[in-house]
Amino acid sequence: MTTMSHSATIGAEAHAAPKSKSRNLSLDRARTFLTLVVLLHHAVIPYTHFGHTDPASFAGFDMIVLATDSFFMAMFFFLSGLFTWPGIARKAPSVFLRDRLLRLGLPFAIAALTVIPLAYYAIALRAEPELTFAAFWWKTVTAGPWPSGPIWFVWVLLAFDLTASLLYRVSAHLVDPGNRVSLRGFQQPVLFWLMLVAVSLIVYPPALLHFGTNKWFEFGPFSVQASRILLYFTYFFIGASVGAANFDRGILGADGQLPRSRWSWVIITLVPYCLMWCMIYIKREILGNPDHLPYWYHLFYGTFFVLFSASILLAILAFFLHSRTPGPTLLDRMQADAYGIFLVHYPIALWIQYVLFDYSLPAIVKAAIGFVLTVILSWGLTAALRKIPGASHVL
Repeated sequence: MTTMSHSATIGAEAHAAPKSKSRNLSLDRARTFLTLVVLLHHAVIPYTHFGHTDPASFAGFDMIVLATDSFFMAMFFFLSGLFTWPGIARKAPSVFLRDRLLRLGLPFAIAALTVIPLAYYAIALRAEPELTFAAFWWKTVTAGPWPSGPIWFVWVLLAFDLTASLLYRVSAHLVDPGNRVSLRGFQQPVLFWLMLVAVSLIVYPPALLHFGTNKWFEFGPFSVQASRILLYFTYFFIGASVGAANFDRGILGADGQLPRSRWSWVIITLVPYCLMWCMIYIKREILGNPDHLPYWYHLFYGTFFVLFSASILLAILAFFLHSRTPGPTLLDRMQADAYGIFLVHYPIALWIQYVLFDYSLPAIVKAAIGFVLTVILSWGLTAALRKIPGASHVL
């Protein structure tokens, strides 16, 4: 079974491209790819040091989880922000609010009452075999705790959208500085990277020093990691800046320098990633894995975290911008169902892990079975749900 730690949760993009613009195939594929990474993350985490809830383990999965947990939520918020500013510009405030509540608020409410209790019942049942789902559900929604699992991303994205709508009413030009850096990034992507790193360093390491890694703001099913909320908004707002104007002539231009320098960004990404592992080694082997880490540790780790997150964002986007396979590829076929897959996959993943728990299989085999079945079943369930009249407007 998977860990109950909030730090392991992740999300998926929930914005549709504005009708006034043609779909960007590279970004669609990047979003769908990240959704699959979400499922992979949840498939392997029970077999790691970070979330070891199964007798089997594999050290290679720790390498995956450290990487995914250190970038993909920020990247999801960046991708979510790309079409926000033009979406706000072409809609009346009431229409924008209605659309966001339908696309984000309604799925969050339904999932919080159904999908999430069903998922965590698999964990509770391991500790209390006689516990009924009805009793567990009632305790969850009345007395708590009421964990949000991966769907915390949905309500936070809704809050960011509403914040962006208010900021747009203050001034539609708030994103102009970021967009100018994006335009310069067409030829010099390192300038965009420096901006992203600089702003992230302002908001993340101080929050990490203050809150630590395990503090979450929680109210019922509403939860978010305290040290990362400003970092996520940074990526979201910079994404909104990139998408505000001249989209194809900025950092995400397919003919720009970013896709041409893709392998350089891979090398750049590996440096802070290795440094994060050095810090983990120091924590475990030199500091003795203490409950409270010294400030200097958080400062160094937070800096490497920021560098890795910004670098891998550009590395992944560079490869998808470079690839111009006409398709339809597997990612293209999954694109329409990706949001629904994210919303429904968590109980499927946890119940597969519940069934596999008692089998003496290698961790790689368990994770492979869990990942493949989670993808197939989540995709099939989403496709079925989207056939319900009106469901495609939500999923």
